[in-house]
Order: sequence, then structure tokens, then C-alpha cells
Amino acid sequence: MYLSRDEEAVYQGERGETLARMMQILVALGDIYGAERLVTVKSVQIAGVSYKNIGPAGLEWISRLQGRVAVPSILNPAGMDLVRWREMGIDEAFAERQRAVVQAYERLGVCIDCTCTPYQIYDSLAGRGDHLAWSESSAVSYANSVIGARSNREGGPSALAAALVGKTALYGYHLDENRMPTHLIDVQADLMGSDFGALGFLAGGMVKDGVPFFRLRSAPGRDDLKALGAAMAASGSVALYYVQDATAAPPGSNNLHPQEKITLGRAEIDQVYEQHPAEGCDAVAIGCPHCSGEELERVARLIGGRKVKAKMKLWICTARKVADAHPALVAAIEESGARVFCDTCMVVSPATERFSKMLTCSGKALAYLPGLAGVKAGYCSLEDCIEAALVEERQ
Repeated sequence: MYLSRDEEAVYQGERGETLARMMQILVALGDIYGAERLVTVKSVQIAGVSYKNIGPAGLEWISRLQGRVAVPSILNPAGMDLVRWREMGIDEAFAERQRAVVQAYERLGVCIDCTCTPYQIYDSLAGRGDHLAWSESSAVSYANSVIGARSNREGGPSALAAALVGKTALYGYHLDENRMPTHLIDVQADLMGSDFGALGFLAGGMVKDGVPFFRLRSAPGRDDLKALGAAMAASGSVALYYVQDATAAPPGSNNLHPQEKITLGRAEIDQVYEQHPAEGCDAVAIGCPHCSGEELERVARLIGGRKVKAKMKLWICTARKVADAHPALVAAIEESGARVFCDTCMVVSPATERFSKMLTCSGKALAYLPGLAGVKAGYCSLEDCIEAALVEERQ
């Protein structure tokens, strides 16, 4: 793998131990995947933030690093709302350690807006054709597919290495030849809302780490594309997908030859709902990935002045900057007894573990809740999620 003189100097430790270790991580990955060189990245999104996932060893490793990030870098969700963690049922010991994790990243110059949807709050982080080093699965999918940027799905250490060095190894989805569709998925059904998450839940399990190209009857909005990609990244390992007439076209799109064709209809979509019924849920969780302002507006409208059932929890997760930009919507939602939590989500927070079953309209959460949180999951539309959480009478 070719290194410039400056890169070689960093690798040899001439700019300190931390940068040397970070460069060695990047070079090792480049050697494994056959990269010819490094490439400068526009931004970095770093996973490995929730103390639940990284534990004491991860906190110690991050805390010992020195230096400042070389490019704009932002954190993934933490294990709690950094302000309202007590309302989530988080204990003081966990909160103290989680704050220490965030502070360790902050000392390195990382932006501590803890979100899986950085593109919803900072347009400057990614544009078409930009090289990135993002690590959260749904964020990588959105960046590659909807924005048209180029990123592999980085691990927490490699993303942090890229942040401090300002570069990543040039392999994988940074190269045109790896961005070609492997599967053609023809969807013969009209889709709306949570159907896109259900489709992603199905498709991810089918294509694994492939690159699907969708033909849809229904034109998806940005939140629909977000949900579709997030579900595929969770149920499979999809980091890039295409939707005809809705996302950027693949390289050489006039000559596409996917390896496999899959046809899905209404029956297959409906099976996702049928196999994950709402019965038995003691909590409803919305916002995986984090809610946009438009989604907060829909939630507030659906609540319509009603109240959450006495023995039910209704959580809505979003980025803090999104919540701060829509105070009236947050107030209307919370008037019901629901809670709008920031900086975290139901998948990475230990607060979720006390529930027996959560109801969600997120295909990503449907895939991750049982495995990462150990909580059963039901699946239904946003409308039905809200109905399940609220008493019938409007106030």
C-alpha cells in the first residue's frame, strides 16, 4: 500500500504515538482489503459510543488517546439521553461512565451530537461523490444510497482513526467497481409508511451484503428511503442500494446485469406484520433511525391530544438539534405522557432491557431489538403504534 512521505512519517511515529497507532489501523485495513492508497475524507461518523456496548475497556482505550480530529466528526447515539437519563430509568453508575465516554470523544474534538442521522442536522457533512468514513449502519446506507457519497461501514476504532488522520483506505464502496447492483428486486405492491421498513427487513435477509436495485410502484420520500436502508443494514449487511428514479443511478447504469432477480408482492410484505404481532407489548418505541422533524409532526398529529395508557411507555427518539428546532411539537407529544428522548435510541440503551416486548414501526429496530437488547419486538405502522400506546378518548 502506497503512503506519501507525510503519511509514512505519521506511520513511523514522527507526529506522536496516537497518530501512529491510528495510521497503523488504517494501513492494516488497507492491506487486508487490497487498497492501493489512502484517500482524504470529508467527514467521519463514529460508533462505539454507548457504554453498554464498549464497556470499561473501550472507555479506557478512548480516554488514553491524544490529539484533535482532522475533519468534521460526529458521534453515534449514546446509551442514554445525556440530559434526561433519570427519566429513562438509567442508574447513576451507568450515567457517570456514559458521560465519561462522551467527554473523552469531546476532548478529541468530536462533535457530541449523538445521532444516527447526522445528515438531518448538518448538510455540510456529506455530498454526492464525497469520500466519508461513517460507521453506523443506517447512516452509511443513507450516505451511499440517497446522498451519493462513498463510505464503507467502518468499525468504531477505524472510524476514530480516520477522524484523527483525516483519511481512510481506498477500497470497497469508495471504488466504482464495488458499487454495481448484485440483485434486482421487483416490488409488485403499493407501499406506504412502515411498508418500506418491512421491505428492507425482508430484502436485507435475502441479499446479505449485496447491492440491491429496486423497482417500486410507489415513489418513496426521504424518510421512506431512510427506513428502507436502515432495515436492510440491520437484517443483512447492505451498505448501498438503488431505487429506480429515486436515488442516484449506479455507475454504468446503461448496462446493468444483476446476478439475481427477486420478486416481492403484498403477501410477502404482510408476512412481516403477521409474524411480529403487537400483542403483549408493554412499550412503544419510534425513532430508529432518529426521527426527522416531519416524523415528529406526524407523531404529534396522530396523538391529537390523547394520553398514553397508564401501564404503557411511548418513547420517541431523535437528535437533540431536531428536538430543539421543534419545541412546540415536542411539547405536544409529551403532553400525552410520551417522552421525546435525544442522544440515544431503544437499540443501544440498557433502559430498554426492562421491557418484555416493544412495538415499533422500524424494520431496523425489529431486527436489532431481540439480538442487541434481548427484547421481543412487534411490528406495525406508525399509526397503529400510536393507537396501541394511547387511551381511546380524546381530551
